[in-house]
Amino acid sequence: MKFMKTEEAVGQILCHDITQIIPGVTKDAVFRKGHIIREEDIPVLLSVGKDHIYIWENDERMLHENDAAEILYSMCKNENMRPSDIKEGKIELIAECDGLLKVDSEKLNKINSLGEMMIASRHGNFPVKAGDKLAGMRVVPLVIEKEKMEHAKEVCGEGSIFVLKKFSHKKVGIVTTGNEVYHGRIEDKFTPVLEAKLAEYDTELIGHRVSDDNPERVTEYIRELLELGADIILCSGGMSVDPDDRTPLAIRNTGAEIVTYGAPVLPGAMFMLAYYQVNIPIVGLPGCVMYAKRTVFDLVLPRLMADEILKKEDLDCLGEGGLCLSCPICTFPNCGFGK
Repeated sequence: MKFMKTEEAVGQILCHDITQIIPGVTKDAVFRKGHIIREEDIPVLLSVGKDHIYIWENDERMLHENDAAEILYSMCKNENMRPSDIKEGKIELIAECDGLLKVDSEKLNKINSLGEMMIASRHGNFPVKAGDKLAGMRVVPLVIEKEKMEHAKEVCGEGSIFVLKKFSHKKVGIVTTGNEVYHGRIEDKFTPVLEAKLAEYDTELIGHRVSDDNPERVTEYIRELLELGADIILCSGGMSVDPDDRTPLAIRNTGAEIVTYGAPVLPGAMFMLAYYQVNIPIVGLPGCVMYAKRTVFDLVLPRLMADEILKKEDLDCLGEGGLCLSCPICTFPNCGFGK
C-alpha cells in the first residue's frame, strides 16, 4: 500500500472502507472500498481521524481483507445459510431457516489460533431462527499473505465449520403420571408447560394419556402412543428416587435403550433419555420442568427436534454451564446456561 497525506489524496482510490463512529447515532462506513477521493471528502476524512490514507498498490503475494474474508467464508458456509454483503472487511453468516446450529469447535479453534484472522460464532447446539446471525469473520490486517490463507484452508480441511440442521415435524405423545393427577386430586399443570415448549417447534400432539403410578399402566400408554405413530414420547412426573416414583421403570419396560438416567444440569438432575427402536426418543421429565423457567429439557429438546441421536457423553459434558441461576428476568438463551 502507498501511504500519503489525506490532503494530497484527491483522485486516489480507497482500498478499504472508512468507518465513521458517532456514539449513539451510527457506526458505519462513510466511504467504501473503491471510492475515488474528491476534494469535498477531505474534511470528512480528517474528521474521522484519517490524516493519512493508504492507497492500494497491487502485490501478487498479498490479499486484500475483502478477498481474505471470502476465503474464511468458504470454510464456514453450508446449506441453509447465506453470507451478508462484505462490510468493512467482514462477512456475516445468516441462517436461512429455523434449525439447530452445530459448530466444529476443533476446526474453529485451529483457524483462530493461526493469528491475523478470526471467526466468531454463536454457541453450537442451540436453536436459531431464519434471519439470525450465526457467525462473523474477517482478517485483522488490511492485507494478508496469500500463503497464510492457503495454509488456513489446509488446516480447516474438508467439510464446513458450521452446520445448520433443519427441525423436523414431530408427532408427539405425552404421558402424565402421578396418582394425584390420575385421581383428580390436583389439576394437571405439567402438560400445558410441555405444550407451550412444543409450540416453539413444528410439532403435532397426537395423544395424551394420564396414568397413576402403576408402571405397567405407564408402559402400556407409552406403547399405545408408539402404535399411533409418535415420533417422540414425553413422560412427565414420577422421576425422583422416591420408592413410589416408577416412571423410569415403566420406560425401561418398553424395551427402549436407556441413554441416561440423570444429567449434570440443575434444574433437571433426574432427567431420563431412552430410544425406542433406535430413533424414537422416550423422555422422562422431572418435576422441575413444570415450575422452572428453563431446565435440562430446554437444552435437549432442540437437538431431538433436529433428529440427533444423543449419546451419554452428549449429556455428561453439560455440567460446566449446567447451573441455571434462576435470574428474576430470564434472558435464555442469551445467558450462560447450557454453554
